[in-house]
Amino acid sequence: MKVQRVDKIHSPDLEPQLSFSGLDSWSDFVNEVYDYKVHRMTVTEDSQTLSALTLVEVKHPVFGHYLVTSPFGSYGGFAYKNSAARDLLLDEARRLAEETKVEYAAIRFDEGESTPPENWVQHPAYYTYLLDLPATSDEMMKRFSSDHRNHVRKSLKKGFSVRYGHLDILDDIYEALARSMHELGSPYHTKDYLKSMAQHLGDTLEFAVLYDPQGKIAGGGVFIYQGDTMFNLHANILRYVRSNYAGEFLYWSVIERGIQKGLKTFDLGRSLVGSGNEIFKMKWAPRKKLLAYWHWLAPGHPLPVLNQKNPKFQIAIAVWKRTPAFLVRMMGPHLVRGLA
Repeated sequence: MKVQRVDKIHSPDLEPQLSFSGLDSWSDFVNEVYDYKVHRMTVTEDSQTLSALTLVEVKHPVFGHYLVTSPFGSYGGFAYKNSAARDLLLDEARRLAEETKVEYAAIRFDEGESTPPENWVQHPAYYTYLLDLPATSDEMMKRFSSDHRNHVRKSLKKGFSVRYGHLDILDDIYEALARSMHELGSPYHTKDYLKSMAQHLGDTLEFAVLYDPQGKIAGGGVFIYQGDTMFNLHANILRYVRSNYAGEFLYWSVIERGIQKGLKTFDLGRSLVGSGNEIFKMKWAPRKKLLAYWHWLAPGHPLPVLNQKNPKFQIAIAVWKRTPAFLVRMMGPHLVRGLA
């Protein structure tokens, strides 16, 4: 078996395991927006690719210097056909980490029950939630609890509407996400970030904007298609409509759209164990799957905790919610670029 660093990864049979955020189109988009260096490597034997890994090198004055797969995504960027090829690639990733003098390397993929090899540690903080889509919406509705069915049906009577599109609704999807992330106490990217994402991913990406009965923006989401799976990258609802089951309306609309397209799986996206997001997602009766978040740590560096479980983040979240919108939109992209 041969380990090599490459400019592009060409392995159609590994693409489902790499996930959308592990494909060249995604890392090229991140490189265009933030100028982060992309490192790609493979293990081959007899002209066959046995494993592939894409790492993006992040340098940030607040969040440090590190390597990561699936930047700004939940998981992906690491695929293998056997454990020998896997471990060869992890050894190469460790060498790259030492060469670049990063604080750590983070490899995120969807096999959370697997055991990492020596020098790598698993941080079991996130799950993803997989919804198996049936042939009809009626079949889907029957899987829910009676309370959840009632909430979905109530949402359908509130006068909400959803518009799906691409660059034609860029302004509205940006407003929906920037405002909702501010309400949650989190920084967000620029509008150009979403524009570049749409341009690189083409028709595999779809924006969805939720409107209230008066036509005001009430929320939105970014959904990405790969094979027979639909991925939820972002889906947020503005605070003023949450009590009217706006979240249920948006998710149900997207589920129906996926069924109409003949898709088999809706990946609801990652959530922290025990979080409010997890509670909401579990209402849809998904399969809960632990994600593998494997870390190689440079000597003297602790395991990174770049999420709201970190007490330091709790203070920052509280302050950010109270920061004026014009400052949030000016400062936010400079902060969030470090949270890949």
